[in-house]
Amino acid sequence: MNEELKRLLPKHSQDSLLSWSDQVELTQTTGFNLRAVEDQALAQGILPTRYQRNVQAITREEQYCLATAQVGVVGCGGLGGYVIEELARLGVGSITAWDYDNFEEHNLNRQLYAQMDTLGQSKVKTAALRIKAINPSVEFISHCSRFEDKTGAEQLAGKNVVIDALDSIPARMMLSQVCRNLNIPLVHGAIGGWYGQVTTQYPGENTLEQLYEKACNARGIEVSQGMLSFVPALVASVQVAEAVKILLGRGELLREKVMFINLLDMEMEIIELPATQ
Repeated sequence: MNEELKRLLPKHSQDSLLSWSDQVELTQTTGFNLRAVEDQALAQGILPTRYQRNVQAITREEQYCLATAQVGVVGCGGLGGYVIEELARLGVGSITAWDYDNFEEHNLNRQLYAQMDTLGQSKVKTAALRIKAINPSVEFISHCSRFEDKTGAEQLAGKNVVIDALDSIPARMMLSQVCRNLNIPLVHGAIGGWYGQVTTQYPGENTLEQLYEKACNARGIEVSQGMLSFVPALVASVQVAEAVKILLGRGELLREKVMFINLLDMEMEIIELPATQ
């Protein structure tokens, strides 16, 4: 890293906090991009002010860990929009997302980036514009295509964790196998009506296969249960919490267990699954 940037950062910070205006000024002075300035600031123990409220819940060192993390998000619809938004606001440094679809009117009731002025537009490209607007320091890599096993494996290589925001069981099974082959943890979420579920699958585990081995509908429960706005918001938040715990190496994970969420009766239950043989 440029010695000038290292030298200038303490001079531009106040109480070990770096304001957005100073961050922008440093990019202009040194020629480094916003992400490079943020990464170096965190490496020196200087916290961008946007993350000031993260402290206490996580340390400055853990914030740096998030800044250097790479997360894959497959799907930018109901779950994916909330997942991407929360990851970017937390300060996850690099997000790679896949979605081949465009926004339609029936997405407006629940998908965060579905707006009147984004109808007909690419979901993943809309997500890219949103992230640029809320946290330009985040590297957002968009793939306006279906996630395929061969090309997807090449694009996912090196990711620290992958979040499943799909709505197709066959696609989830393919993603599960790709993550298993790449030795990447996978955080799964599914929604329908008033209900949702979350689980985390580590390499060598077959949690998703256990969950869906008797599934008879490729689209899952949303076909018969419909979709409500608050369910993807909650399930996506649980998925992000799982991903952050993986990245930081903290907390209890939903490994070989699944959290079932019933918002109609306000019940949440965690069921343990048989250990992978």
